[in-house]
Amino acid sequence: MSEDTNNKKSGELTIKLSKDDLWKYSTFLLIAVVVIGGFIAFSGEGDTNANVVNNPPSEQPAVVKATIDDDAVLGDPDAPVTIIEFSDYQCPFCARFWSQTLPQLKSEYIDTGKVKLVFRDFPLTSIHPLAMSASEATECVREQGGDDAFWDMHDQIFGNYQEISLANLKSWAQDMGYDIGSCLDDGDFKAEVQKDLKDATAAGGRGTPYFVVNGKALSGAQPFSAFQQAIEAEL
Repeated sequence: MSEDTNNKKSGELTIKLSKDDLWKYSTFLLIAVVVIGGFIAFSGEGDTNANVVNNPPSEQPAVVKATIDDDAVLGDPDAPVTIIEFSDYQCPFCARFWSQTLPQLKSEYIDTGKVKLVFRDFPLTSIHPLAMSASEATECVREQGGDDAFWDMHDQIFGNYQEISLANLKSWAQDMGYDIGSCLDDGDFKAEVQKDLKDATAAGGRGTPYFVVNGKALSGAQPFSAFQQAIEAEL
């Protein structure tokens, strides 16, 4: 074999190796991008503190228009600070607020007459198919037992939010002494819940839980300190 032939084959080998290396590097880079992207997406999901139905607006209005309507009130009706909670019974972040923040909020501000909490329904039915029924169930109970019964049912549902079903909603109410079967099946309070949902979105709500503190918005399952700051600014 001549020297020219050897050089030619050597050149071909060099080009082939370069293409192989380029393919390997490109594949590695693509995998790295996918892995890093997935990690970022996963991390972002874990950090959120609200179930979001749409991208939230970049800025909340200085004053949010939200009314008490005719919904259940916890605390002194004449309290100087009103917190309106728009919430979803199947939302894990709403359950987090109920279990982690509400107890301290209740003991330090609601029970002392400084704050009243108004619960309004904001069922995200696109991701929580039983949230509407849960909201209707609390209204059915309230019709028979008043606000105290409403809050008892509210606590029962949030304490077992992962077990919500039509049968359980009726059973929980029955255990409290209320038959809500026909009320729930006939949708007696569906329009009431839908009005709350409409008012929530009109007030700037884009996810749950969503709060309005004396006309100022507070989104997500915020820690007690966030509510404390908002409340103290109003007192």
